[in-house]
Amino acid sequence: MIITELLEKNARLYKNETALVEINPSDERDKATTWREASLIETAMPNSPYRREMTWSEFDIKANKIANLLLSRSTKRGTKVGILLMNCLEWLPIYFGVLKAGCIAVPLNYRYAADEIQYCCDLADIEVLVFGPEFTGRVNEIHNDMPKVKAMFFVGSDGPEYTEDLMYLINFCSSIAPPVEIKETDYSAIYFSSGTTGFPKAILHDHHGLYCSCLTEQNHHRQTRDDVFLCIPPLYHTGAKMHWFGSLLSGSKAVILRGVKPEWILRAVTEEKCTIVWLLVPWAQDILDAIESGKIDLNHYLLDQWRLMHIGAQPVPPSLIHRWKKYFPNHQYDTNYGLSESLGPGCVHLGIENTEKVGAIGIPGYMWEAKIVDENDEEVSQGEVGELCVKGPGVMKCYYKNPDATNEILKGDWLYTGDMAVKDEDGFITLVDRKKDVIISGGENIYPVQIEAFLRKHDKIKDVGVIGLPDQRQGEITAAIIELKEGASCTEDEINDFCQELPRYKRPRKIIFAPVPRNATGKIEKPKLREIYCHGRLVEVQNRS
Repeated sequence: MIITELLEKNARLYKNETALVEINPSDERDKATTWREASLIETAMPNSPYRREMTWSEFDIKANKIANLLLSRSTKRGTKVGILLMNCLEWLPIYFGVLKAGCIAVPLNYRYAADEIQYCCDLADIEVLVFGPEFTGRVNEIHNDMPKVKAMFFVGSDGPEYTEDLMYLINFCSSIAPPVEIKETDYSAIYFSSGTTGFPKAILHDHHGLYCSCLTEQNHHRQTRDDVFLCIPPLYHTGAKMHWFGSLLSGSKAVILRGVKPEWILRAVTEEKCTIVWLLVPWAQDILDAIESGKIDLNHYLLDQWRLMHIGAQPVPPSLIHRWKKYFPNHQYDTNYGLSESLGPGCVHLGIENTEKVGAIGIPGYMWEAKIVDENDEEVSQGEVGELCVKGPGVMKCYYKNPDATNEILKGDWLYTGDMAVKDEDGFITLVDRKKDVIISGGENIYPVQIEAFLRKHDKIKDVGVIGLPDQRQGEITAAIIELKEGASCTEDEINDFCQELPRYKRPRKIIFAPVPRNATGKIEKPKLREIYCHGRLVEVQNRS
């Protein structure tokens, strides 16, 4: 089956039921002391300044109109269409319209600078670019330097003169699905790697992988028609979209929240009766900090229906989940592991029935296999560290136009993740660190994730990133960049005393109090930390030698 057929089925069965809601938090609502006061400031009705919604029928019709518009502009099967939008109500209908036209959807990171947008458009052979008003300045810089892009559509009012108004033009297009035959083996989408090692790589997937992601997600989190999914992370990324695929398969409502403040999240859960929320570690941390500081009173919200909180995109500190269960003891919990190369979350997951294994990323997901191998591609013994490899229906077809990089990560049907991991006696997998992030100090392999997880237990630490700094004698030494909680004060001596519980070789040799940068998907930007803190030290070491 093709996921566009799931949309069409929902439009038939649940025609006038709500499919998508967009919530735009406002400052005035934020000043209210309770969710009830907030709801009086702007009534949460369909298509108010605060809230917009779309039925399944409207969703499918908009996708059909967009598909027909694209086809009227001489696009054909396999044409690459870039989508550069903030999360909004139009995002998913545009994505599905691209797929219905037989084109390949290419979501672009909304944090990209102009040169990165240009690079990705060129790499992916994008011929049509759809973008919103937030990106006008960036696209203005490069629109004359993208010869492959033949058409540009603007989502919003008063677009640049070189664009066409997408939402106006579709008013003149047919609402009937175009007669385009799509096969499971047809290419469907190009997603970009997070670019943590330089410019991102283009990851090519097919329609079969997209549909299987729906099955995996629904199997893991058991979405039903009664569930309401709160989507906060960016839709350009595989994580948010593939978790929403569970709602697509079950025909249930999803809420797109444009904001990450703790009070906004809890109000959306309250007002929309959300049952499933996917958070990144920093957002869960912020909610807990707001509760513990007294900024949020849980009695002001209606949260009894919230049944599942799950986290992915990065290693999850067990201490965070233990804190979470203190305030939300009835929540089911799941950790989801995946890569854009494996169509996002689900190739490994903890499972909502395995809370006692918090700290592990879990076991192979539905329809997935996993193994841990050494440098000779031999499976390691239980308890030994090796590289995690996964195999399943969501494994990418290739890195587009990059056979060398493809051959490095794909070996037969197995995807080599670059993540170092270990398996316990029950078969549960725990991440140790990124292969490229391992610190080698005095001949010892040191895994930063382990040190980060330990330091996050300190009650004054909000976030921490551990990197290796060049050292003439040891090769590298361990440095901890520590971001303190708001209003907290702490000294190096206090951190060093706290670290006495660690083995000597794992204790940070340098403590730096500073913000910890994370990308839009919540991952610590280790290259940025190295750029900030390693360069000067490397020069110093070289001068000594």
